[in-house]
Amino acid sequence: MKTAIANIGTIVTGNWREPFAKADAILMSDGRIASVGNLRAADFAASDVVIDAEGATVIPGLIDSQVHNTFGDYTPRQKAVGFLESYVHGGVTTAISASEVHVPGRPHDPAGIKALALAAQRCFQNYRPGGMRVWAGSVILDAGLVEADFKELAAAGVWLAKAGFGRIKNPYDYVPLIQWAKSAGFVTTVHTGGGSVPITGDHLLAMQPHVSFHINGGPTAMPDRDYERVILESDTALQICTAGNVRTALLCARLARQHDAFDRLLIATDTPTGFGILPVGMLFTITHLASLAGVPAEQAICAATGNNARVYRLNSGVIAEGRDADVAIIDAPVGGSRSTALESLGHGDIAAVAAVVTDGIPRFVGRSRNTPAPQRRVRVAECRIAQNFS
Repeated sequence: MKTAIANIGTIVTGNWREPFAKADAILMSDGRIASVGNLRAADFAASDVVIDAEGATVIPGLIDSQVHNTFGDYTPRQKAVGFLESYVHGGVTTAISASEVHVPGRPHDPAGIKALALAAQRCFQNYRPGGMRVWAGSVILDAGLVEADFKELAAAGVWLAKAGFGRIKNPYDYVPLIQWAKSAGFVTTVHTGGGSVPITGDHLLAMQPHVSFHINGGPTAMPDRDYERVILESDTALQICTAGNVRTALLCARLARQHDAFDRLLIATDTPTGFGILPVGMLFTITHLASLAGVPAEQAICAATGNNARVYRLNSGVIAEGRDADVAIIDAPVGGSRSTALESLGHGDIAAVAAVVTDGIPRFVGRSRNTPAPQRRVRVAECRIAQNFS
């Protein structure tokens, strides 16, 4: 399928060091971005769908790098069906599992732990709720797992590992498990802050995971003194979450910029949990950084897109030729005092999501059901297939 977006006002690339593309159109073909700019009349004529952005802003689809999925589009924690599909209406095109810890009666023996991760990974391999891509099947690090287990899982396609749940009570006991997982090629993540196993800066520095999950608190934060140490003494990515301490999220963002570690700042929601379901959680945290922490809105968007993609080795999250065709069109909301999406975010207003495209296929065009209406009339200008994208 070929989809084109025309009349774009601003393109945010997802690369925070070069956050803008000098172009006003994007062509997508067979699930990838084929061209950014330099589109001719023949390109539009050959497209199955042409979306008129009417001067709105195009960004990479948001990557929520901490979602508590189970199986299918259901969460027992909130007894809700369809929450992932609803997140698409918040501009989220990719979700990454925080491990399937909320599966009722989840197993604790090594065979069951491995089976749970593999089943979840397989469940979402071809299932895309609302068009979203879900990277599921994060193995829960627990007592009894040995180095061979990680090699076995890696060979089967599992590549995520999570510390912070299970029967382990001493955080330092995670150190060998994380090293085994890293050696097998896994991206390793660690629950940070309060919880059943409180994890602080000392523990993170001993473990050296790829990602500190909800470093601003899950839901309670570790001591302030730990943040600068983690930034300066490790390469661990600093994931800040909507379902966490907002003050600490702002502190972490300021320190990351101060120490030239913004590449490692990631945005996620850590939902659904006790905080509930937050379809616009990613946009909320982007707004917090842009309006309260002095982070330019375009860079805050990159922390929710390209930064996540780099740490998790994904082909999405960046608007460039050859990358996954996952994009969102956002705009200033109706009733707001600013005229563009980026100005609105910097002012503290949530942006309106006017369209989402995943895998090069429009999922909706015109208005999200979860955000205010856009000021601009984003619409399908041409459609050569029998489908309604409203």
